[in-house]
Amino acid sequence: MSIPAILIEAHWPTSTEPYAAPMNEIPKVVFSKTLKEATWTDSRVASGDLADEVARLKREPGKNLLVHGGARLVQSLVKHGLIDEYRLLIHPVVLGSGLRLFPEREQPLNLRLVNSTRFDKGAVANVYRPE
Repeated sequence: MSIPAILIEAHWPTSTEPYAAPMNEIPKVVFSKTLKEATWTDSRVASGDLADEVARLKREPGKNLLVHGGARLVQSLVKHGLIDEYRLLIHPVVLGSGLRLFPEREQPLNLRLVNSTRFDKGAVANVYRPE
C-alpha cells in the first residue's frame, strides 16, 4: 500500500527530522487520479499519462527528480523505463509482506552498482543505474 499524499503532507510541515526542511522547501508533484489539488507548499497534482508527465517534468528547469512514497508509482515508473538511477536504502529488518518494488518483467532489468555505503547499524545504501 502506498502512503497517501495527505499523510505525507500532514507529517513534514511540523516535523523536526533532518529531512523536514528540504521536504518542505523543494517543489513537489503528487501523482494521483483522484486528487484535484495539492495544498502542501510548492506542490501540484499530475494526473495525466505517467510517461507524458515525467517527460514534462524532465524538461522543466531544475535538478534531478526524486520519487518518495508509493510502491505502485515506482512499479509503473520501472515498467515504463522511466528511472535513470535507483537509490535503495536497505534496512536489516524483515517484514511480513508488501508490494514488490520491481514488477514482473518479460526481460530482466540489468542494474549496475555504482556506489554502496554501509552504516553502523547495518543499513546499506546502494546506488544502481540501468545498463
